[in-house]
Amino acid sequence: MIADLAALLAPMTPERFFAEYYDRQPLHVRGTPGKFAQVLSWRQINRLLDMTHIWTGTSLKMVLDSQTIPPEQFCTRALGRDGAQVLQPDAKLVQAWIAKGASVVMNDVDSLTPGLASVSHALEEAGLGKSQANVYISWQSHKAFKTHYDTHDVWAVQVEGEKDWNIWEGRAEWPIPHPVFKGLPQAHHDQARGTLRGVVTLKPGDLLYLPRGWYHDALAEAPSSVHIAYGVHAPLGMDLLNILLERALHDPEFRRPLPRQDGTSPAKFALTQRAGLLGQRIAEFAKEPKVMEALAQFVAQYHFTRGGYDILAARGIGGGEQPAEAADGAPSFRVVAAGAKPVRRGAEWVVKTAAGALPLTGPEAEAAGWLLARNDVTAPELAKAHPAVEADALLGKLAGAGLLAPAA
Repeated sequence: MIADLAALLAPMTPERFFAEYYDRQPLHVRGTPGKFAQVLSWRQINRLLDMTHIWTGTSLKMVLDSQTIPPEQFCTRALGRDGAQVLQPDAKLVQAWIAKGASVVMNDVDSLTPGLASVSHALEEAGLGKSQANVYISWQSHKAFKTHYDTHDVWAVQVEGEKDWNIWEGRAEWPIPHPVFKGLPQAHHDQARGTLRGVVTLKPGDLLYLPRGWYHDALAEAPSSVHIAYGVHAPLGMDLLNILLERALHDPEFRRPLPRQDGTSPAKFALTQRAGLLGQRIAEFAKEPKVMEALAQFVAQYHFTRGGYDILAARGIGGGEQPAEAADGAPSFRVVAAGAKPVRRGAEWVVKTAAGALPLTGPEAEAAGWLLARNDVTAPELAKAHPAVEADALLGKLAGAGLLAPAA
């Protein structure tokens, strides 16, 4: 799990981030392969997609070579749990599009698992705003989206495979989700993006931060790639207008009719005078202690509410969080040493690690070769495939050598 912003940014400190990068420039933080192993894994992606009734043609999207695939082409009509008809993704249709190279976008996943929620919690606890997350699954040489900017800060967490990000010099000035900014043609973006600032290759454990409005596009450069884009929506200056509107409701000047206009100079002058008076009153409101107190509270509490349930504790029976487990009841381990495999040295078997060579028995080498060729594994799966080895002991041995990491 990601405990806080410091853990998310490590080895960079939050102090340096806020001083040099926040809302100023992009940041690429290299991490260890196991850094985000407990945030999301292939095993958990499949488990989430198997939760059929939480997905619709809106919450699950598919994109092929920058073209959004109509939901009717990967969904079937079904009755939802409330009896209403919905477009529900069909596993066979989705996988057929994946076979053609279509990317999968899983929207609004930030509260679906403890690992996904931990990153959102870290961002929100740091006072950065409301954090919403989408999972992007893409395949080599198939670009999902053209050059664009986002109307929120982007924190991209790479959990599987690799992806190249083109980071451009151009930046829109603090765009917001409004048609004025969302409806611009692609020709505008292609010109406004400017020259290429650089190409960033994200690998498992890496983090990319992009300030709001920064132009970018990405392309998978490994057979597969999975990243989670956490969109962080900060409170804006425009939010102050809502607080001032509430304050204006209690001022008679704002409830009076505006001067009637008949085209004469006196009428226009009266309207100008009234507008100036109201503008002055708004400026006075913004200085009032109660208005500032409401604004400070709004900014401090600007985050989503998620989780917090403990059903048994609510009845005074006990409760408490239980550790996350794989579908078979056992924790899973993710392989974080790409390409590692046992090799024979004379009469012995070893597997290379960052700390040196790890000796293995013959049965352990055979089992290690099998599991290191996988994405993740559980002890029961290893025991079933290689009953000659002590599964828990071998997993502990490989994890201790840095070849495996506890996974989501």
